[in-house]
Amino acid sequence: MKAMILQSITDLEKNHEPLILVNIPEPIPADNEVLIKVTACGVCHTELDEIEGRTPPPLFPVIPGHEVIGRVEATGKYVKDLKIGDRVGVAWIFSSCGKCSFCLGRQENLCPEFKATGRDANGGYAEYITVSAAFTYPIPALFTDKQAAPLLCAGAVGYRSFRLAGIQNGHIVGLTGFGASGHLVLQIIKHKYPDAQIFVFARSKSERDFALELGASWAGDTTDKVPEHPDSIIDTTPVWKPVVEAMKNLKPGGRLVINAIRKEDIDKDYLLNIDYSSHLWMEKEIKSVANVTRRDVKEFLDIASEIPIIPEIQEYKLEEANIALTELKQRKIRGAKVLTIR
Repeated sequence: MKAMILQSITDLEKNHEPLILVNIPEPIPADNEVLIKVTACGVCHTELDEIEGRTPPPLFPVIPGHEVIGRVEATGKYVKDLKIGDRVGVAWIFSSCGKCSFCLGRQENLCPEFKATGRDANGGYAEYITVSAAFTYPIPALFTDKQAAPLLCAGAVGYRSFRLAGIQNGHIVGLTGFGASGHLVLQIIKHKYPDAQIFVFARSKSERDFALELGASWAGDTTDKVPEHPDSIIDTTPVWKPVVEAMKNLKPGGRLVINAIRKEDIDKDYLLNIDYSSHLWMEKEIKSVANVTRRDVKEFLDIASEIPIIPEIQEYKLEEANIALTELKQRKIRGAKVLTIR
């Protein structure tokens, strides 16, 4: 099968072709696994974190990609609930132990044996993938394969951020960064809390214009003065500056939710400029988002189908994965980037 593989950590500023196209044997599913013929795979900022070593794969080479859509091609002998031809998705959560207190409490995202698709196990930048049947998700018929792919991470982890933000109807909610996840979270908020106001902080005019098209009440740059202080802010950026600025903007008692696996080091000096009285005083709080649970994925797919949320996508061939990754690194973003595999 064709696959794009990562052989080592590299700097995307210097190397615009971190992945290599190879032909490797098609994987064989274990007894509790399914073999999926991949048709689409989203491109996520977390792939940049893997490639550049902020959350590195434990072993190389590895096939990245954790927003996977395809059809079941074969099943292991213990798989009962899936059949050949079923359309399914695979998300960031590849597996967990199933036995610890976190797993038993439906918080498998915190499991010490959590494994991530495309990092700890081969992912979807390939023609085929194998995964435990228990970590696959039926895809609502409403969505095409390309539309469904970003829902599995940008959407699902965005939904988890939304849940953790403590939003209520009538609140003012800030969204810092407006890429794949941000444009989906905005639509969830508008559906669930129609009286909420949404303020979007984004670097580029095109992102701010896009936010206003989708119904944001206000859009400005990260450092712009807000009309009113938000009750909560969800940060989906890869850097530190928006975190510091968001803490200044929060209302007393407000909550900042950081939706990122890792932060880049390019502006880490901002961390040294956090002032207790202006950033943290008045019972402001910061909460991180760690991975995603199966519940998040399933609930978000239901909500996305109900609204419905149709992601804005940019399409690339599997062989063009390096182009998509480079553009993502350069912040050339409108919606989500998706690889199509034929």
